[in-house]
Amino acid sequence: MMHRRSIYATVVLLISCVQSTHAFSSVSSSQSARSAASLASSFNAKTQSNPLSLQYQRSLSIPKKSPTSLQAVEGDFDPDAIKNSVSAVQSGSIKARLRALYKFTRPHTIRGTILASFAGTTRALIDTPGAIATANWGALLPRAFIGMIALLLGNAFIVGINQIFDKDIDVLNKPFLPVASGEMSERVAWFAVLFSGIVGPAIVYNFFPMMLFKLYMLGWTLGMVYSVPPLRTKRNPLAAGLTIATVRGFLLNFGVYYAVKDAI
Repeated sequence: MMHRRSIYATVVLLISCVQSTHAFSSVSSSQSARSAASLASSFNAKTQSNPLSLQYQRSLSIPKKSPTSLQAVEGDFDPDAIKNSVSAVQSGSIKARLRALYKFTRPHTIRGTILASFAGTTRALIDTPGAIATANWGALLPRAFIGMIALLLGNAFIVGINQIFDKDIDVLNKPFLPVASGEMSERVAWFAVLFSGIVGPAIVYNFFPMMLFKLYMLGWTLGMVYSVPPLRTKRNPLAAGLTIATVRGFLLNFGVYYAVKDAI
């Protein structure tokens, strides 16, 4: 009899413990839920009062521009970007065609030409006492603008004809160039080269002394034989170096200097 009572007492005690544990866990769960809600409310309040946090949340909700939508720029070897540039031209986009033409002129050489022109002009003005004060800027500035156009056309002629004759090499080494990538057809490239190669010399011939025209045509010829067979001087390291140094180092700088001295 005592043994049965002990068993009953033990069972009752276990049931009480289970109920107590359940009640404690329920209370703990409720307290945890209330704590989590309190923390969330506190975080939201702090976030709303912090403009940096709001900006961060907004930035997360703004859709990012897909890298695959980007188009290639000069020096960009990303095949997806190059493919997008070609597709944009093929779709008939005027903006894409103008971008291809801009890349065709090799922008880094344009910057070099402009910098050399400013340097040559500054040197000529410094070397001529009183030139800045007495110069007829109304006539000098338009003449300088016309000369810059002629130089940029000569630059486009040289780099353009190089891309046409180097297409097979550029496909491997410089696939971002418009002729190599297919952004610009060879027909359009030839039109741009012929236009630059004719209009540039015509400008110099009509607006500048014969001495400058001869210097211009010397650079024009050296730039052409650098890329065009049978001479194609770029195949020889020494000849290539001398050609570039003569055209970019001497003819460009001396020509600008002489033109400014003649004008003032």
